[in-house]
Amino acid sequence: MKYNFDEMIERRGTNCFKWDALLSMYGYDDLLPMWVADMDFCSPDFVMEAIRRRCDHPVLGYTMPSEGYWKAVTDWLGNRYNIVASKETLHFIPGIVAGISFALLALTQPNDKVLVTTPVYPPFLNLPRESGRTLVCSPLKIENGRFAIDFDDFERKAEDCKIFIMSNPHNPAGTVWGSDVLMRIADICNRHNVIVISDEIHADLTLPPHKHVSYSTVSTNACDNSITFMAPSKTFNIAGLGSSVCYVPNPDLRKRFFCWLDALGVAGGNIFAFTAAEAAFSNGDEWLKQMLDYLKENVFTLQAFLNARLPKVKVVLPEASYLAWLDFSDYGISHKELAEKLIKEARVALNDGTTFGGEAYECCFRINLGCPKSMLLDALNRIAGVLPTA
Repeated sequence: MKYNFDEMIERRGTNCFKWDALLSMYGYDDLLPMWVADMDFCSPDFVMEAIRRRCDHPVLGYTMPSEGYWKAVTDWLGNRYNIVASKETLHFIPGIVAGISFALLALTQPNDKVLVTTPVYPPFLNLPRESGRTLVCSPLKIENGRFAIDFDDFERKAEDCKIFIMSNPHNPAGTVWGSDVLMRIADICNRHNVIVISDEIHADLTLPPHKHVSYSTVSTNACDNSITFMAPSKTFNIAGLGSSVCYVPNPDLRKRFFCWLDALGVAGGNIFAFTAAEAAFSNGDEWLKQMLDYLKENVFTLQAFLNARLPKVKVVLPEASYLAWLDFSDYGISHKELAEKLIKEARVALNDGTTFGGEAYECCFRINLGCPKSMLLDALNRIAGVLPTA
């Protein structure tokens, strides 16, 4: 089957955060939303059909994950990432942000230090702060147009930390961390007794020819001292169902974390979270291949447009996912003025770079490429139309 990713889907009026929260978040309801990290593509037909079949039964009572669900998850992890998981090493989580929050509460104490690399997905910054932990930031460098870890700074800051929250691939911009980088992280964190939380929600969205390496698979140290989070939500555009999973191979760490999760009662999930995940992982290979090919074309489209129309923009292009990092600082416009131009004149909503790590990321914005190409070009033309051409 050939899937149509060019189709524009009307999402307004569906309580869609990406479209229907524009007024409350930006002050205008007519912006083109290129911000929230979900895609404007139809969720896969096989997922929707599985949900419809389940709705044919008239009772939506308490549920539990089926053996089919666990087989679909373990097969997906094993076939794609060489993760030898079993039902015992996995735990359902109603969303990865919630899962990271649970891990901080279960495995650290108030004022313990939590390490992140910036710029990074804003909840990685907010969760430690709001849970009474101490946030420690190690800024990334840009080398050859991609993010890179400053390992001298990273190790110096890791010495006193309890947990490192890693985005693998990195969000923003989908930088793929290779085995050499991950093994170096594992060595440092092992020396300093730092537990690694690896958020791998964008793993399935790794764009060819890049290859995702799951953190727990790179060494014994990584396997023994990590919690890995994965989900079908970004991959198959079903984020609204809150369906995620965590993998903890170390039995002692697993007991500490899973007992805490079970005490919270979060394993029950919901009927459609399990139904959709099983359908996605069991039937999603071809849909995902076609969708990644489309995303890759959107990355090429962005790169070509910037070269031709916005050459002053410095970009970190995604190696995984549909999120790019744009740096407008060479235009010599203040961050405040630039943000106002984008919203009030271009009528485009992007993610403000300062929310990914503070003032160091002024004049930077994250743009979502997970949309029909016509929508992406509309956004880029709007942005180009309000910036100086010289």
